Order: sequence, then structure tokens, then C-alpha cells
Amino acid sequence: MTDTEKVLATMLAKDNFSKWMGIEVDEFREGYCKLHYTITEDMLNGFGIVHGGIIFSGSDSAFAFACNSHGILSVALDVHITFIRAAKAGDLMTVTAKEIHTGNKTSFYDVTTTNDKGEIVSVFNGTAYRTGKSHTDPSK
Repeated sequence: MTDTEKVLATMLAKDNFSKWMGIEVDEFREGYCKLHYTITEDMLNGFGIVHGGIIFSGSDSAFAFACNSHGILSVALDVHITFIRAAKAGDLMTVTAKEIHTGNKTSFYDVTTTNDKGEIVSVFNGTAYRTGKSHTDPSK
């Protein structure tokens, strides 16, 4: 298992919220994460459509996995989401996070969520702060 795979395994093992959401990681490498989950009845708001916090959380999870993929503990510094269309129970959401820049202390990501028709549901941009602490070597 590579260090990158160890980071993902460690994060997933401790991420109860992503487990609750039913998130499955499809692809993972340095600076990139693609995952999916299905909208359930528990995720709907009072209008019968997905609660915006669910779409945000799926995007945030992909962002977190991608920005931590280098083995450096990274946390959100700033994020922004634009909701483009609603989703309903049964819809399959695919979320792709792509690194657009990584520096010494910050990194930047574009995250897109699409439905099972390939339509864009949301666009999320995130800036991560890179703490300098290692995921795989706690002494660093």
C-alpha cells in the first residue's frame, strides 16, 4: 500500500459522516479524488429535494481527500459552492475534486458534482491550509 493509499484508508476509517452519507471513493491519487453517493430520503429538505448541506458535504469530502492526498495534514481555509440544480431521492451523485495549485502552505481545488444524467449539480472551490504535519509519520 502506497503512502497515498494509507492516507485515504486512515481518513475513511475515521470519517463517520462520509460513512453515513454512503460515500464510495472511485479514484484517488495525489491531488485528485472521484467519489459517489446516492441521495436517500434522509437527505431531503422540507421541499422534497436534497438539502444543500448534503451536496456541500459530498464536495467537502472529495476536497478533503484530494488535498490530503500528498500526505500532509491539510484543512479547509476557504470554500465556496454554487448550487446549479436540485437533486432528489435516488439520484446518484458523482463528485470530482481536482487540484489546480499546491504551494508550501496552501492548495487550491475545483470540485464538481454531477447527477446520473451527467448534469452539473454544483461547483465548489476550495482553498486548503497545509499544516506541514505528516499523515503517515506522526513524528513529522
